[in-house]
Amino acid sequence: MLFFEPDQRDRTLLPHDPFKAMVIPRPVGWISTMSRSGALNLAPYSYFNGFSSTPRIVGFSSEGDKDSSAFAEETGEFVANMATYDLREAVNASSAEFGPAVSEPERIGLEMAQCREVKPPRVARSPVALECKYFKTVELVSSDGTRNSSSVILGEVVGIHIDDSVIVNGHIDVTRMQPLARLGYMDYCAVNELFAIQRPAVPDPEASAEEAPPAKVY
Repeated sequence: MLFFEPDQRDRTLLPHDPFKAMVIPRPVGWISTMSRSGALNLAPYSYFNGFSSTPRIVGFSSEGDKDSSAFAEETGEFVANMATYDLREAVNASSAEFGPAVSEPERIGLEMAQCREVKPPRVARSPVALECKYFKTVELVSSDGTRNSSSVILGEVVGIHIDDSVIVNGHIDVTRMQPLARLGYMDYCAVNELFAIQRPAVPDPEASAEEAPPAKVY
């Protein structure tokens, strides 16, 4: 098995940093923000996830000072829109390095919809959108104390939009949404198949089979 310290890889064997190809799949957070002056920004972030359900916290990592992080900090609000297979071309188009005065949705012809609790709009065609209030920015410092340009922007979810078409028997049907996930290099995948495994219960050695507690469902 190959082993190397992250910054000491054999660049002949591995010309591209494999890190992003190993921490996979990563959900894509399609973040919409608005500045105080009304400038609208929309950009995808592959370092995105949920971090807590109480409170409901989501966050995205910005490498460098980007409009999304700057606007979220400036106004205290952002929206996490779900990137899906059907929207893959728009997601990719919105990743271009436009200036802060350029509205990505307007430039790429993407319809936006008004939110309820925050000012930044959501992507109208996205089946799920999370309205968020900015919580804090966590600066990422290396183990040797080196300060980097990367940071994690955290926000609390204060409003949720779900398209009726993806709700089946009280559950969100992931296969109807086909959310995008980021892999390594220029690769993506879409979730279109799933399976369920029930979490096991810890048996009481003194209890009979009939008294064993049921498995928990999360």
